[in-house]
Amino acid sequence: MRTVEDILNKKGADVAAVARDAAVIEAARIMNERRIGALVVTAGDQVVGIFTERDVMNRVVAANRSAETTKVADVMTSPCACCRSDTTVEECRNVMTEKRIRHLPVVDAGRLRGMISIGDLMAAEAAQRQQTIEYLHEYLYGRTR
Repeated sequence: MRTVEDILNKKGADVAAVARDAAVIEAARIMNERRIGALVVTAGDQVVGIFTERDVMNRVVAANRSAETTKVADVMTSPCACCRSDTTVEECRNVMTEKRIRHLPVVDAGRLRGMISIGDLMAAEAAQRQQTIEYLHEYLYGRTR
């Protein structure tokens, strides 16, 4: 069964993060520049929350707050759901579905290792299905190459 470690090995462990005392406008700029939907919020080496596009819309824009003066800590989602590198893809999908979230920071022994998204899970599951299809095709019809 595939794990989060398999996904991180393929996509890399680069994580976009922002300090909890950063202004929302700074976090939004990072998300926009990197074309991502979420940032891990940190205090030193600790994961203290997650800041998502949904947080911007619901807690800043809809609440008529200033992106320049509002701190990420005031509008982030905390605590945030996390997973470990040995968590299965299926477990992650279940957590994301149950909690209605799209991103999970990967934390091992208190250390941030990466972040996975629902898109990463879907790609991993599609690759697994394709591999199964190819295996079954070879089993039924023999190798064609």
